[in-house]
Amino acid sequence: MGIPLLAILLTTTAAPAIEIDFDTPAASDDLRDDLADASLLIGARDEGVDDPQELLAAARADYARLVGALYAEGRFGGTVNILVDGREASEIPPLGGLDRIDRIVVRIDPGPVYDFSRAEVDPLAPETELPEGFALGEPARTPLIESAASAGVEGWRGQGRAKADIGDEQIVADHDADTLAARIVIAPGPVVRFGDLRPQGYTRMRPDRIVEIAGLPTGEVFDPDELERAASRLRRTQVFRSVALVEDEQLAPGNVMGIEAQLDEEAPRRFGFGAELSSIDGLTLSAFWLHRNLFGGAERLRVDGELAQLGLEGGEDYSFATRFERPATFGADTDLYVLGEIERLNEDDFTSNTGTIGAGLTRIVTEDLSVEAGIAYRFSRVEDEAGERDYSLLTFPLGATLDKRDDTLNPANGYYVDADLTPFLGYQSADNGGRLTFDARGYRGFGEENRFIFAGRLQGGSILGADLEGVPNDYRFYSGGGGTVRGQDYQSLGVTLPSGVESGGASYLAVSTEARVGVTDNIGVVGFVDWGSVSEDSVPGSGDSHSGAGLGVRYYTPIGPIRLDAAVPVSGGGSGVSLYVGIGQAF
Repeated sequence: MGIPLLAILLTTTAAPAIEIDFDTPAASDDLRDDLADASLLIGARDEGVDDPQELLAAARADYARLVGALYAEGRFGGTVNILVDGREASEIPPLGGLDRIDRIVVRIDPGPVYDFSRAEVDPLAPETELPEGFALGEPARTPLIESAASAGVEGWRGQGRAKADIGDEQIVADHDADTLAARIVIAPGPVVRFGDLRPQGYTRMRPDRIVEIAGLPTGEVFDPDELERAASRLRRTQVFRSVALVEDEQLAPGNVMGIEAQLDEEAPRRFGFGAELSSIDGLTLSAFWLHRNLFGGAERLRVDGELAQLGLEGGEDYSFATRFERPATFGADTDLYVLGEIERLNEDDFTSNTGTIGAGLTRIVTEDLSVEAGIAYRFSRVEDEAGERDYSLLTFPLGATLDKRDDTLNPANGYYVDADLTPFLGYQSADNGGRLTFDARGYRGFGEENRFIFAGRLQGGSILGADLEGVPNDYRFYSGGGGTVRGQDYQSLGVTLPSGVESGGASYLAVSTEARVGVTDNIGVVGFVDWGSVSEDSVPGSGDSHSGAGLGVRYYTPIGPIRLDAAVPVSGGGSGVSLYVGIGQAF
């Protein structure tokens, strides 16, 4: 018995693509791009939207968006037509129940550029600077008018008049003369004084400490810069995910204005890790644990650990450090710190065990500049070819850091300078003297999105007033390896003391240059040259030197670039190719 077969053919018919024409015959390429960027229809087309009601809504909204884009270029006499299957979109009811759209045509006549026939903001606060293009005869672009109005208001706010606002706007276009007259009247309002700061949204932080850290000058004349500094102090604690200081709408008697701090706290604990691998320096592993609100007052406790030179003959280096910080201890911008550290070094020339305890103050001078001063006791037990010695130092570390980089993880422009001077009193085998170190870095980007970046680094140090054998070996200076001269062995360049003992020098100088080129959004290549010198006296750059050069690859990630460098020695000895792998740029 036969079984009949039933074949069922299923067919689908793809909906025809909706045609969207964007016609701007009299517009320049730049203006056309600006108009296209403003158009919701163009965005819908690029996203493949084909629902008739969505497209009609986009078309109706595009009138205002396209006219606004024309106004932004000073074109106040242009016309915009949006035809949906031949009908003006503005005349089609928004809920007209369109079942089908075949074609949309956007036609834009940009018209001429209007010039300012009048450009005034009145009254102006002293020292207020208006935008350069807001002047008679200049193209009357709406962003200039908005910037001029904002500058007028902010000028008065800078004079303590927190409620300054725009009182009147008189903007008149003369279509016959292709000009625009703009007059903005400012209402300065009264001089205002800061009221109390009212914290909101905190959970673990104590409100009295929030007020103390913010340092808002209650009772003083309002200053927008003081308000921003208070917000920056709260952000600087890293306790809060977000910080917003909101001015009260209404003034209290006496023209006093309260401020509400709207806060959102971060999780209190955080940890991180790092790794760097070199065929010469070995493997370095580091990790930290951080509590950023230990007692409810934004106190920070950080614990760091590091293992270095893993895989090399001679033993590993290790260090363990803890640092406690309390913000706003002696004023809103002065933090207290207490630290402790132990370290074991196994180097070719020496081994040492070191312990340090200390305390000090950090002063935040500006958002970019901080200075530090402290006191610490440092004990070292060192063994080298000359035997075993103990060094005790009472140190008085002083430091300053100026950071003008645009990005700390992957800078393209700006500079960074760090300098430290540590006077010390020596006991046991140690002399009296001082130790100076500095590290200066500069960056300059070129091309679209800083595709080409030139980076340079100058670092050095010097021992002042003390004999070289009168300071611990790890206070002395070496060159070579990933931190100074790539392509040369780690700490391969030092000095030979009169006793014949190999040692670090009394000073050093190192120069590094890099040319970084972006190949894609995620891949970059680097060429570099490093040079270093170590001297037996305290004058950097006066001793023996060596150099290295190489090429590298960078893979850019959200946590910073992953780095692979290959380097060879150029002068001063050394041999073979050295490889370096790590997270972050070399400097």
